[in-house]
Amino acid sequence: MNGPRGFPSWEELYRNDTVEKLPWYWPALDPDLEAALVRYSVRSGTFLDLGTGPGTQAIALAARGFQVTATDVSPAAIAYAARKAKAQGVDVSFMTDDILATHLTGPYDAVLDRGCFHVIAPEQRDSYAKTMHGLLAPAGWLFLKTFSHHQPGTQGPHRFAPDDIRRCFSADRFEVIEILDTEYQGQLEPWPKALFSVIRLRDR
Repeated sequence: MNGPRGFPSWEELYRNDTVEKLPWYWPALDPDLEAALVRYSVRSGTFLDLGTGPGTQAIALAARGFQVTATDVSPAAIAYAARKAKAQGVDVSFMTDDILATHLTGPYDAVLDRGCFHVIAPEQRDSYAKTMHGLLAPAGWLFLKTFSHHQPGTQGPHRFAPDDIRRCFSADRFEVIEILDTEYQGQLEPWPKALFSVIRLRDR
């Protein structure tokens, strides 16, 4: 069973595949996020790991002292991630949730989206941005990683150019602080071309 635009069933992937072999699996904190946390002196607070998948990012953030909530549409992914967090002795609040029909209330000081937004249908991106606006605390951070328009081909997630990101996150609600060319670290060789965007909610 496939999801929208031919994307796979996330539940089937996490039930049937070896999680460590999934293309987006990365065992440590994403290097771009790690650098951004240092660059912007983000050291504490509430953090939402959106589309947590195997939970590696949520676990790494909790180990650094953040109060972490981690969500995914796949119950199997949440179960896997919760087992990993327990085994590593870190406290993460895991829950099954769909960001486009969310039960989250926030507010969160920061959100990491490492691969959720770029599989959302274009017509749903405005709903996503509105949801982020409601979930983030005043001046809260959105750290967003997507496939880049420099990535060849059409297979996999939607591609984004910097102007696409700016259009999605309107200037009256958000400040797009920087958009960096980078790579999507994972199990693919070579790593896909990516954008890492640092976006901040404007004070209400």
